[in-house]
Amino acid sequence: MVHFQSKVIWITGASSGIGEALAKAYSKLGASLILSSRRQHELEKVRELCQHPERVKVLPLDLEKYEEFEMLVHKAQDLFGHIDILINNAGISQRSLIKDTQMPVYKRLIELNYLGTVALAKAVLPHFIERQSGHFVTVTSLMGKFGSPLRSGYCGAKHALHGFFDVLRMEHEKDGIDVTLIGPGFVQTQLARNALTNDGSPQSHDDQATSKGLCSEKFANRMIKAVGKKKYEAYIGGKEVKGIYLKRFFPKLLHKLVLKSDVV
Repeated sequence: MVHFQSKVIWITGASSGIGEALAKAYSKLGASLILSSRRQHELEKVRELCQHPERVKVLPLDLEKYEEFEMLVHKAQDLFGHIDILINNAGISQRSLIKDTQMPVYKRLIELNYLGTVALAKAVLPHFIERQSGHFVTVTSLMGKFGSPLRSGYCGAKHALHGFFDVLRMEHEKDGIDVTLIGPGFVQTQLARNALTNDGSPQSHDDQATSKGLCSEKFANRMIKAVGKKKYEAYIGGKEVKGIYLKRFFPKLLHKLVLKSDVV
């Protein structure tokens, strides 16, 4: 089990939701933190809410601006001297039918959820290889393992993350690099409110299923335990997690259950 007191942890998507909850929880454990998202003002608020704000640094980052990543990684290294864990948490969801969804929406979902995450991981990778140590933690989704209506582009991007990071683990295990994939079920965050609709505008309201999900603090605590154990994959949520096993052994049954369930 990893102890986080001496670790430097870089968290993307840290201005709200799961990222904010992780920042508060890791700060209580004594970790040094780098918090990133596009919203610097919100990141500063999160920093002040941490138990040890003097050990928390803010580094604004936009996942769609790959050209800045090499420079940002050097900045991140300079803040505490190195990086131990990168938590790829930033992302955006979707709520629209395939027949109605415009192609720029699919492009943005791939650019932000997949390519941005891949680009940041690639920018950090040389640092981890040089140190012969490092841990990539990527927050995907249950939608990275099975599908659900209204989330076609989101599912596609999250499925892609599993393929990429499985291979990263295989290629760089020899370099002392660990990879953990975390699949949230329904968690009480702003994910549904910010989800892209058919024309790229935000949904602007909660889903019923999301509003009844795990609180972000409880989710963060369970995620931290999985990261500490260096699990390859962990799925965290309510009864929806059973979909992982149904997809593997009873895919037709899962199809029927998802169509009958209240997923919106």
